[in-house]
Amino acid sequence: MAELRLEDLSASNIVAANSLSLKPGQEQFIAPVTYSAESSVVNPATAWQRVALLEDRVVGFIHGNFDPENEHEEFRACIWRINVDAEVQGKGVGRFLATALAEEAKRRGFDRITVLWEPGEEGPEAFFHRIGFTDVGETAYGDVIGALEL
Repeated sequence: MAELRLEDLSASNIVAANSLSLKPGQEQFIAPVTYSAESSVVNPATAWQRVALLEDRVVGFIHGNFDPENEHEEFRACIWRINVDAEVQGKGVGRFLATALAEEAKRRGFDRITVLWEPGEEGPEAFFHRIGFTDVGETAYGDVIGALEL
């Protein structure tokens, strides 16, 4: 596979980021219930949004959050959303995006990042475990809280 590169989410790539395809069964795991409930209090100034490009094609998107003052520890340095186009899943794009966010978290002084996911057969749990996240808790809505120590 050609080399991936990271780019800020912008007007020139947002349509492609919003058009990433999914594998059958993945649509139900796009956003855990907890994220839907929390989204009303997320500060847009703390968002970190990037796309992964393969040559000139957007093949992945990550939305991170860096908010050291957030009352919920799991939202202080976290992956809010990560999407990889169905065509390139399993080829390192998700790992590339998660690693980029982890490096940014380290640069900002965090010692771990978190992510939430809804448990389920076609869900992202196996991916997050493969790249080093461990289960550290559960939200009030039943979503798994995973953490990666940096």
